[in-house]
Amino acid sequence: MQYEGVLTKMQTELGTPIQYYIVFESSFINVNQLLGKEMEIAFMGYQCLHCSKKKKIYRQGYCYDCFYVIPAAGDWIMRPELSKAHLDIADRDLEYEKKAQLQPHIVYLASASDMKVGVTRKTQVPTRWIDQGASQAIPLVEVPNRYLAGVTEVALKNHFSDKINWKKMLLNEVSPIDLFERRKFVQPLIPEEVAAFYEQTEEKLYNLNYPVLEYPKKITSLNIVTTPVYNGKLTGIKGQYLIFEDGTVFNVRSFEGFGVRISV
Repeated sequence: MQYEGVLTKMQTELGTPIQYYIVFESSFINVNQLLGKEMEIAFMGYQCLHCSKKKKIYRQGYCYDCFYVIPAAGDWIMRPELSKAHLDIADRDLEYEKKAQLQPHIVYLASASDMKVGVTRKTQVPTRWIDQGASQAIPLVEVPNRYLAGVTEVALKNHFSDKINWKKMLLNEVSPIDLFERRKFVQPLIPEEVAAFYEQTEEKLYNLNYPVLEYPKKITSLNIVTTPVYNGKLTGIKGQYLIFEDGTVFNVRSFEGFGVRISV
């Protein structure tokens, strides 16, 4: 059976294990059902997720021209402390930015390789942690806008990493961490303007279970531009990665806007 379309990040559904879906315009694949089976990924070309033109993808699924003008790719996406919608100041599109920034955000601790601190919209709990391949996550503080989440993250980055070692995550080299204890350690580090929100935030631990039959011993990253046709047996799905029996891993999110044909 063949499926053809433009890649976007896999959609997920919380469960034991988590369910994964590759969604195309006219079809979708429940990727969990492919575990233990051979599948082929063939690169077919580019299509910008914004303008839909067949232009080479620059970043985040967008062509060069779109990436530097659309509000969905503003600097405040990666650096929430740059958010200004709460001040009624536009970056690229104030209406868009108000909808995205002026809503509840969570600053969290997660264990994916080692412990990390991060920011997500409340509506993206637990999707954000699944996309990162976190085995556990705990909210630190819920705040009413993206700016406050950003300044909190900046303060905590002086003490905790905000990066994931994706290789350790895929090899399942995850250090045991007591996130409840770490959360208590964090409280004095919270900026004063956010401290009151800490006490109001529910202390809840999320445990995430991924559909992996076998973790690899070594990994090689698949680039479908340099290897336009790849065939392998799927043995796991974690974060936004497909894991194959030969140690090849494919980061679906890194290839958003790339047209593919998947044969199973």
